[in-house]
Amino acid sequence: MALKTLCSLFTFTFLLNLLSILSFAASSLEPRNKNSSAFEFLDHLKGVHKGDHIQGIHDLKLYLEKFGYLSYAHAKHDPHADDDDFDDFLELAVKTYQLNYHLKTTGTLDAKTVSKMMMPRCGVADIINGATSMQSGKKKHRGHNHDHDSNVYGVSHYSFFKGKLKWPRSKHHLTFAFLPTTPTEAMGPISRAFRTWATNTHFRFSRLQNYKRADIKISFEYGDHGDGSSFDGPGGVLAHAYAPTYGKFHYDAEEPWSVGALEGYYDLETVALHEIGHLLGLGHSSVEGAVMYPYIASGATNLYLHDDDIRGIKVLYKS
Repeated sequence: MALKTLCSLFTFTFLLNLLSILSFAASSLEPRNKNSSAFEFLDHLKGVHKGDHIQGIHDLKLYLEKFGYLSYAHAKHDPHADDDDFDDFLELAVKTYQLNYHLKTTGTLDAKTVSKMMMPRCGVADIINGATSMQSGKKKHRGHNHDHDSNVYGVSHYSFFKGKLKWPRSKHHLTFAFLPTTPTEAMGPISRAFRTWATNTHFRFSRLQNYKRADIKISFEYGDHGDGSSFDGPGGVLAHAYAPTYGKFHYDAEEPWSVGALEGYYDLETVALHEIGHLLGLGHSSVEGAVMYPYIASGATNLYLHDDDIRGIKVLYKS
């Protein structure tokens, strides 16, 4: 009799959790057009390479500029900054991107490179102010000043913001709060993500009701929301956060969000883990299994910190 009651309770709990996932996924945060993707324009550029002139290459330049790989600021009035020419600087940017993501560094926009670029991702740039340490080894490339950190057992792939921005040593208790318009269903997964970071760092996190007083402010935003980093609609940039000690964390409200793994949707907790890493001072990692890897597929979850994430945060706060 007791076993039957236990089984019934388990079934009820499972159905309740499933209902929570489905009800949140079908909430008001459902995108207006699920079939569109902000990065779809890249698909018809497969195979382009230096010397090509094809409509849409300018959009590729904007993509690589957004994520830190390309800048024409070095040359005033560069004739290729606003055109569809695949020039030398674009080829170098593509090669640097390919190196960061362990792709064959051909400089050509091959199918694997396009497939990677089209994945939904974090809006924080991979290269910020010309510096990154995502790449393996201590290689340097023209136009970028790379600052690498190695550990005793091999080469690390974690990275930091330029200047190794971090919270002061005395600031180990951080508070967070949600904008009042934040969906209630999102608060639990995000709070769990903070607990995961607390378990693996010297930080403690606690939630405040007063949004303005919190060290970290979390909200769901649409399009141009006033911080200079506009969201691009479904299937592009999922979220972004800022380096210490600015403390802002924004989800794109137009993305299809879920509590847990659900095909066609993005897991709130997984994305929160990644963005909290930025809030603490970590940049992106080129390790595909790491929380700080910039890309995430729909229906995927990653709820545990990778060794690369843990090593990175420990190195940052020991320095």
